[in-house]
Formats: sequence, structure tokens, C-alpha cells
Amino acid sequence: VQLAESGGGLVQAGGSLRLSCAALGRTFSTSAMGWFRQAPGKEREFVAAISWNSARTFYADSVKGRFTISRDNAKNMEYLRMNSLKPEDTAVYYCAASTVYDGSGYYSERQRSSYDYWGQGTQVTVSS
Repeated sequence: VQLAESGGGLVQAGGSLRLSCAALGRTFSTSAMGWFRQAPGKEREFVAAISWNSARTFYADSVKGRFTISRDNAKNMEYLRMNSLKPEDTAVYYCAASTVYDGSGYYSERQRSSYDYWGQGTQVTVSS
């Protein structure tokens, strides 16, 4: 069972990227899912989260209005569309899934401990 991210790369400031996360080995269609990122020398931080049925989405203040999280349960995929990228968005981006929470009720979507499956990460580098 694993999560596999793709879509990272090098982009100029102001550009866009779409990250994808494929769930392999099991379905996460009833799981809350999220994206986190970790810049060099910093702790892994919350970026966005989405409930199992896409009814609820959550964003860090730093990306609100620029990033959009989505999912396709039929394909077992999660996405993060990133627009108006800034150099400070440079980080390794990780997707995550929770087998405990579906996101429809209260849960600590911003805490890493709420998620029990993680991908290996994909590098996003934004040049100025």
C-alpha cells in the first residue's frame, strides 16, 4: 500500500504546476486526504486537505486563493493545482491519507498525526 506523488518540477515565479497523488494497493475513497510540504531546514507543514466526498476543503493561509485541492475517487487520485507560485513555495510536497477520519466531521486536518499513510514526496522548485 502506498501513495505516489508526481508532477513536481522547476517553475518560474508566477507559474503553475499540478501535483498528482496515486493511491496504490488500496482505495482511499472514504478517507480524508491532504498535502503537506517541507522546505530545507524547516518542519513539514500543512498545505491543504479534502474530505472523502470533496464537500469540505481546507487550506493554509499561505496558499489560500492560489492552490486548489481536488480528488477523483473513481481513479483513486488526489490533486493539488498550484497557481501564482512563489519562491517560498519551494519544498518537497507530500500527499497523505487518513484511515481514521473521512473529513466530514471535526478532525485536526492540519496535524500530521491525523494521517497514517504518506507518499515519498515530489520536489517543487520555484525560481525568482
